[in-house]
Amino acid sequence: MIKELIIAGFGGQGVLSMGKILAYSGLMEDKEVTWFPSYGPEQRGGTANVTVILSDDPISSPIVNEFDIAIILNQPSLEKFESQVKSGGIIIYDPNGIHTPPTRKDVYVYSVKAVDAATEMQNQKAVNMIVLGGVLKVSPMVKLENVMKGLKKSLPERHHKLLPMNEKAIVKGMEIIHEDQAPA
Repeated sequence: MIKELIIAGFGGQGVLSMGKILAYSGLMEDKEVTWFPSYGPEQRGGTANVTVILSDDPISSPIVNEFDIAIILNQPSLEKFESQVKSGGIIIYDPNGIHTPPTRKDVYVYSVKAVDAATEMQNQKAVNMIVLGGVLKVSPMVKLENVMKGLKKSLPERHHKLLPMNEKAIVKGMEIIHEDQAPA
């Protein structure tokens, strides 16, 4: 098994955190892992993305030109990475940050209304965890228990009280992800 993902959006949306949690989760399952972040100097508000590779075998390079899965949280990222998803791959996006949805016909397209769900949960900081839940529902590359261990490892100890809320958000994402399109 090898999964090559790009997670992209604006700085401050939890893009890098989502990637780090997936990477730690893979480590908990003895997978080979790379976590390769990229962001502008402005961090919050600028574009940010992270490439994550999870594999059962050694990874030759953290550089990926085509992805199995693209998790997209804003329009500029969709415009940049939609063409880089492998044919038959997956695009997952939150329609809240996208005014022109994906147009590719040779990929699976899923939407997760994470901003709406986070508002409903009264926790705007849970958006990335809701999206992560959707990703894990569509492509269960790591177990939820290991995601929680990865989350605990990536959060400072003073925030460990937020773990139950984050788990609830992940489960919510698993419940609300919607398949918009299968490949033609």
